[in-house]
Amino acid sequence: MSTLNLDLFGTAHQPKRANDRKEAAALVEVLNALKAHPGVVWCERMNSGATRIGTRWVKFGFVGCPDVLGQLRDGRLLGVEVKSPTGRLRPEQTIFLDRIRGAGGVAFVARDLRDVRRELAVIQQEGNRA
Repeated sequence: MSTLNLDLFGTAHQPKRANDRKEAAALVEVLNALKAHPGVVWCERMNSGATRIGTRWVKFGFVGCPDVLGQLRDGRLLGVEVKSPTGRLRPEQTIFLDRIRGAGGVAFVARDLRDVRRELAVIQQEGNRA
């Protein structure tokens, strides 16, 4: 849940999010693990947010989009939300990961490369049984 701050004139402002260095380091580690895994065909970092260009705000990405999107060798969509050791999913992120799973894709939260290895090992074992 976000908190709004009021300035002297009563205008509401959302506090700026501080960059989480632990999450940034985890993102690099997770991306490297995904790119090295033989079951992953491709994966890319998805940026979302907004920026001001001149007087206009330009949005990019979409609400709830995972940090990493990709494709598995069997053709399924891959969505990975990267979090720091104490980070929590926002409701929109949970919904989006559920949508990927509901459509037959693979989606999970990763805090480091061990999570990637564990999740993809489970998927590989499921494929071997089929």
